[in-house]
Amino acid sequence: MATKPTVFLTGASRGLGLAIAKILLEDFNANLATYSRTTTPELQSLADAHTDSFLVLRGDVTNAAGVQTAIARTVEKFGSLDSVILNAGVLEPFGKVDSDVTIEQWKELFDINFFSLVIAIRAALPHLRKSAFGGRVVFMSSGAAVGHIPAWAPYNASKAAMNSLCGTLAAEEPQVTFVAIEPGVVETDMQTAIRSKAGGHMPPEAHKYFLDSYEQGQLAKPEDPGYVTAALAIKAPKSLSGKFVSYDDDNCKEFRLRK
Repeated sequence: MATKPTVFLTGASRGLGLAIAKILLEDFNANLATYSRTTTPELQSLADAHTDSFLVLRGDVTNAAGVQTAIARTVEKFGSLDSVILNAGVLEPFGKVDSDVTIEQWKELFDINFFSLVIAIRAALPHLRKSAFGGRVVFMSSGAAVGHIPAWAPYNASKAAMNSLCGTLAAEEPQVTFVAIEPGVVETDMQTAIRSKAGGHMPPEAHKYFLDSYEQGQLAKPEDPGYVTAALAIKAPKSLSGKFVSYDDDNCKEFRLRK
């Protein structure tokens, strides 16, 4: 029997994903495999410090064969797969539904933000069903799934679809726990893109919210939602399966970092 859980994490090279990776290794003593398009110096440094428990894999989350191989290599190295964190995603393009964003751009975003989820889950489920720790999947969702933010239609829709998939899987797969988490407004490259690129597409008041959040120091540090995400991947209860939860909700209180 495995002595510690193995987690497969997508989108780990920077920001929130990198924070989650570090927390899993250093706070939860997990085995970890990451799957990202790039390997940043920060991710490589983390790998160098955890050679026995960390497998860094590069690839495209939309490539089914690549994801299947990555899952297989994870199980080969660690002997099991117990949790999956689906963090990879993109925010852009910005623009109105009627004309600003092409159908091809919609499809490209959905390939990354939604269909990649199905690819990873299909590859992982046979292993998650037999996990000695109880299989778990954590989806990195967004308040945009329910917030209807103007000029973000593709992203909004992809996160709403993610939440629906989470709920459906919870109904279909009783042996596995599925949770979608809303990480808040986090100090990452995505917020930088919103401040620098989205202003020409969003209504001024909607864009001002993000500018003010930054200027007033209200952005969450990646480690805060990152800790909750990691904790859910390790020990999310069955009562949360199929739910969309915010990292700072009361139902996530027991999973937050003690300060």
